[in-house]
Formats: sequence, structure tokens, C-alpha cells
Amino acid sequence: MYMLQVEGPRKLVLFKSHGIPEDVIDNTVQAAKSFFALPESSKMELDIHKTPNFKGYTALLGENTDSNGLGDLHEGFDIGWEPQATDQSSSSLGPAKVSAMEGANVWPSDLTGFKETTLEYYHRVLDVGKLLFPLFALALDLPENFFDDKTTKPAAIMRLLHYPPQSPTSFETDPDGRQIGIGAHTEYDPRLINLHCFTILWQDRAGGLQVQNTAGKWVDAVPIPGTLVVNLGDQFARWTNDVFKSTLHRVINRSGVERYSIPLFFGTNYDVLLEPIHTCVSPGSPSKYEIVTAGEYVKSRLEATYAHSQSAT
Repeated sequence: MYMLQVEGPRKLVLFKSHGIPEDVIDNTVQAAKSFFALPESSKMELDIHKTPNFKGYTALLGENTDSNGLGDLHEGFDIGWEPQATDQSSSSLGPAKVSAMEGANVWPSDLTGFKETTLEYYHRVLDVGKLLFPLFALALDLPENFFDDKTTKPAAIMRLLHYPPQSPTSFETDPDGRQIGIGAHTEYDPRLINLHCFTILWQDRAGGLQVQNTAGKWVDAVPIPGTLVVNLGDQFARWTNDVFKSTLHRVINRSGVERYSIPLFFGTNYDVLLEPIHTCVSPGSPSKYEIVTAGEYVKSRLEATYAHSQSAT
């Protein structure tokens, strides 16, 4: 495991020996490229607004992560937990239908192998995520197995993302940077982007991910081949009463080529109450957040994120 420290407490964690074969990653990236190359009409058949649980396709400018922005310059495809066709024992391990966020994925009908390839990578990254919870428990002075019964049906949303190249001179016509790949946000931003405990991100070599240091300067998180980036999310911020916080970050694709990335947002069971963990509350640090279930919270934040594009449909 490698640690990229931007400045002071602001960090991104880079995993080198994550155990996911390169061919599994390569096949998933190729599947993403094939999907995004489809005609817009075919992709819009899977429009995310057509589903009650925010699964499917998000068109270019369909999100607006920064409330001061003009829409995000990327398109995406979202899936949630689903057993692999070859896994006959896992049908009982996914989320039970107890939340408005849970439900079936939608898949393109004209891309042979797309579903199988995407789910293969999804489950591989899910296994990586399960290895992280004991580490977080120990960091919070909790038993190593503290999160085990809260992640039996993990709410993990994965996104295939495609960023068209953004002109290096775009800031000449948009000096405030109001239209970029993904607008500036933290992982506990009230508009998204990571509403879960943490993100596990694969990114290609195009770069574009930037984090803001404590001096307010944007610093490139340069891609390192063979690594996955881990960043904390707002479920942990609420759950730990802000003991865990995340870093302001954004994406600007000035590489001159198309950029692809695959984040998986790893969360708890949707029915888990996000009440402050006892080791994170004290007389000097009382509870800061309203107690809600993870599913209720995720759904409310996603509704806020997609509100501007929903009103345009």
C-alpha cells in the first residue's frame, strides 16, 4: 500500500497489490469504451431518470456536482450489487429489498459480454473493499469485526465514467472553471459524489484528478499504473462524527485524449442507522448529524445531484 499525502492531513491512499488481474481491468475498460461509443439514442434507453434507484446511463452534463457549475463534462453508467451468473451461492448475499435505493440493474441489450465483464470487475473490487473495514475499525479503537454485521449486504454502487477531452484553453472562455469534468466537491458534499463509506477508484493514464491542499492550491493526483485510489466518503463522516473527513477534489481532463475511470462507492447495508460511533462522541465533541438510515441518506443526496437534469427532461 502506498500513501499519497497532498498536504498535512489531506491524503489519498493508493493500493498497489490489490489482487485484481490486469486483464480483468483491461476488459472492463474496453467494455466501457464500447458502451460509450453506442449511439446516444441507444444509451438514453437506459436513462438513469427512468429508474427509481438511480441505475443506468447519465448523459453528458447530466450531473452538476458543484452548485456553482454549469454541468459536469462526463457521461456515466451506474450499477449496484448483482450476483454473477456463475455464482449460484451469492443470490442471498446482496441487498434485500428494504430500501428505495435497492433494485435491479439495467443493461444494454446489444453489447455481448458487457454485463458479465462489468460484474466480474465489480465483484473483484467489492472483495478489496471488504478488506478495508477491519483497518478502519482498528483506527477508531473498535473491535476488528465491528463492521462485519453492517456490511453483509453492502450498498456498493459502481460507475463507468467517460470524460471527453477538455481544451487546455477552456479557462479563457470559462475563467471560473464552471464547466469541468467533475466539479469541486468533497466526499461528504451534500450533492454527491461519494455518499458511501469510501471510494475505490481505477483511473487511466490521462490524469485529471486534482485535490486541494490546505493552502487552497489544486494539486494533480498523478496516476500510478497498477494502483487503485481510496478516498473516504460522507457515510464515514456522519458515522464517525467527522473524525474521518475527505479532501476537496475535482476532475479536469486537459490531456487532449478521452479519459476513463471506474469508481466503486462502498457503503454499508442500506438499513444501517448512521448514528455516531461511540468512540467518536465525547462531551467536547457531541453528535453533529441527524440519524437516518444509509439508504434514506443516499437516496436524498442522489435526488439533489440529478435534480437539474431531471427538470430538463
